[in-house]
Amino acid sequence: MIKKWWHDKVAYQIYPKSFLDTNGDGIGDLRGIISKLDYLKKLGIDIIWLSPIYKSPFVDQGYDISDYYAIAEEFGTMEEFDELLSEAKKRDMYIIMDLVINHCSDQHEWFQKALADPDGEYADYFYFRKSRNGNPPSNLRSYFGGSCWEPVPGTDKYYLHMFAKEQPDLNWENPLLREKLYEMINWWLEKGLAGFRIDAIINIKKDLDFPDFKPDGPDGLAGCWKMVDEVDGVGELLEDLKKHTFQKYEAFTVGEVFNMKEGELDAFIGENGHFSTIFDFSAHILSDGEHGWYDAPPVDFKEWRKAITDSQLRVQNCGLEANIIENHDEPRGVSRFLPDYAQNPTGTKMLGTISVLLRGIPFIYQGQEIGMQNAVWNTVDEYNDINTIDQYHTARDAGLTDKEALEACSRLSRDNARTPMQWNTQENAGFTTGTPWLKVNDNYTEINVETQDTDPDSVLNYYRKLIALRKSPAYKEVFAYGEFLPVYQNTCSVMAYYRKNEKQRILITANFGKEAVSLTLEYPVKQILLSNMASAVHSLPANDIITLNSCEVLVFELETL
Repeated sequence: MIKKWWHDKVAYQIYPKSFLDTNGDGIGDLRGIISKLDYLKKLGIDIIWLSPIYKSPFVDQGYDISDYYAIAEEFGTMEEFDELLSEAKKRDMYIIMDLVINHCSDQHEWFQKALADPDGEYADYFYFRKSRNGNPPSNLRSYFGGSCWEPVPGTDKYYLHMFAKEQPDLNWENPLLREKLYEMINWWLEKGLAGFRIDAIINIKKDLDFPDFKPDGPDGLAGCWKMVDEVDGVGELLEDLKKHTFQKYEAFTVGEVFNMKEGELDAFIGENGHFSTIFDFSAHILSDGEHGWYDAPPVDFKEWRKAITDSQLRVQNCGLEANIIENHDEPRGVSRFLPDYAQNPTGTKMLGTISVLLRGIPFIYQGQEIGMQNAVWNTVDEYNDINTIDQYHTARDAGLTDKEALEACSRLSRDNARTPMQWNTQENAGFTTGTPWLKVNDNYTEINVETQDTDPDSVLNYYRKLIALRKSPAYKEVFAYGEFLPVYQNTCSVMAYYRKNEKQRILITANFGKEAVSLTLEYPVKQILLSNMASAVHSLPANDIITLNSCEVLVFELETL
């Protein structure tokens, strides 16, 4: 593998709206991010990914961009963004931004011009199609529910939106549009951006015939992902994008890719792949329900272990994935992947260790490093996320009670990850002096940065040690490039794997069960590198047996023999 500057780095996702508000308007801002760079540096972070901060009406939390060249005034100014770039550079840190180019906002100048002249040049920046016998052009359902097609006022045409109706899809078959997008991307890279997280990018390739699909719901519609699954040719568009932008700047790119076809992995993240890396969502799709969140199954430990193991084994022959426990689109991992008895600091540390020491680039989501959990939601009115509200109504339409529908949303809502960052025990968790845009999790007095900062046994200080171990001169080669080898797969509750190269062999062992478990070691222990149980006394095993308590994780350096 040709070594790249990002291979041994640790990344951190900031959801700016919920990170830190410095002007009292209840919305996080760039000034808040700048003020916490030293906090992130101490944590061990190298790359900071900012969720969208572009000008937007915020129908979908900034993923509906009305001006790609402007900072939303809610977050600050372009001068403050430049200051953020400069301050990050002083600390040897890199900034990447969200790149949302499958769609834009219906308030974008291009779409407004398209509406003004539905037969003109700008209409071809989008997908304007004539109705079929007075009906929408096809029976595709958007990701957020309802038809993918919205009428163009005063015409017999519709426009395509795979997300909200305020997010019209951009026509990537139009070379003029692509040129405009590439120009914008290069403008940001020239400014000093290190790269991008690329949103919903597989959706850019459409079947231009827009055929009907077999309905998969009582509304007579079919999920738009079916078209994405069946159409070919997205690779050509992604290569064109890379060649005209990222490649010229050695930019770090991480793709949000859900719909990759069999055998395409190397094309995406191989030596000459479309992207530097893609997120591993293999564990997250275990929560997918057949009809929605209301029939989503709980995550089974063995299925979770298998999903991660299979993904690691599949990827290591061609490139590096980006490993996550949670992000802005997912509920909190502690609440999702851990059984009730493990949803505590010990279990939180265990889950973090398994994720951060995998082969690939670790992405920490804001608040993960202090063990933030799902909130308790009392009414649908407390939610802000349009997807959650749609899922609530889907559950109610399926016959669930209000309480049952709320429970389903409470488990899987994206708003669980968007509650404000918990900085201290002051009002609103120290996030704002005003009224927060989304409610603060009630547990902020127990789970917050200030309390954990001075507690040597806290989740925060454990994450600092964990990341320091991964990046330490003695071990960063084996953690960045070493092979992943699963072990103890025949157990009921143990997730364990080796990371090894020619010189070193590291064993990571974790007991997700309720009872202690004993394991027979295959190699002698050289030293214990990390334990999540400060109170437990660990000496090198006198024989080849180790015992793991419930929720215990141990990291060993083994003799290589």
